[in-house]
Amino acid sequence: MSHDVLEKDAAPAPVPENETEEQILARVRTNARRVRLRTWGLRIALVVLWLGSWELTATLWIDPFFYSKPSLIWERLVEWFTEGTQFGSIWLQIFTTVQEAVLGFLIGAVAGVVLGTLLGRSRYWADVLAPFIKALNAVPRIVLAALFIIWFGLGLSSKVATVVVLVFFAVFFNAFTGAREVDGNVINNARILGAGKRQVLTAIVLPSATTWILSSLHTAFGFALIGAVVGEYAGASKGLGLLISNAQGTFDSAGIYAGMIIITVIALLAEWGIGLAEGKLLKWRPSQAQSSHGI
Repeated sequence: MSHDVLEKDAAPAPVPENETEEQILARVRTNARRVRLRTWGLRIALVVLWLGSWELTATLWIDPFFYSKPSLIWERLVEWFTEGTQFGSIWLQIFTTVQEAVLGFLIGAVAGVVLGTLLGRSRYWADVLAPFIKALNAVPRIVLAALFIIWFGLGLSSKVATVVVLVFFAVFFNAFTGAREVDGNVINNARILGAGKRQVLTAIVLPSATTWILSSLHTAFGFALIGAVVGEYAGASKGLGLLISNAQGTFDSAGIYAGMIIITVIALLAEWGIGLAEGKLLKWRPSQAQSSHGI
């Protein structure tokens, strides 16, 4: 009997069937789809739990006049998108804020990339200008917003100027660091091969700093929206910042939350667009260098 047991134990394990390439890809896609569904399901569950607990708490225990609640915020959003606001169509307010943010973002990003890259490659001028740049970066932005309103008025220019200041420093320091981190051996080899300063800058330094620059743009557009809203909050005739300021003045907490939600949606859409652009511009980057944490 022991001989039969030994023969059973020594019997070879069944050989799994070889999967084709199509089957492997299908299995990988199925697993990825399951992970995405599980992730989104958990996200939706967390949002529902949060909103439900807020609604219940504001109904039974806390005063919704001060803390509002999701149902009141939804009513305010529906009112704005169907009937409009005190200052005109909600789409006009959104367009105004987005226009200010985009214009300031473009100007500030370009200026930050150019100056950050140039100073990153010039240690002498970086040392000369360092205290002035640090001093300007230390000035409170709300103070600059007030000054810009005095200088440029309540129109578009003062809001764009506020956005430019916020975006510039966010991009500048990343571009500066990216230009400093370029491998010196690569630059030396290029110079040995006859590359001039302009060729080194455009063909080596800028491509090497692209990852640093693009990573700063994610944060920079958030700063752009903040700058636009802060400028409108300080003084404006239209815009989402004006809606939030007016809601604060009339103790309309639902209006404040509604404005915040609209700004958040705009920021998420911009983040998605920047992420797409980053993926196309950085196709050369190895896949393991990309973050897999989603943050």
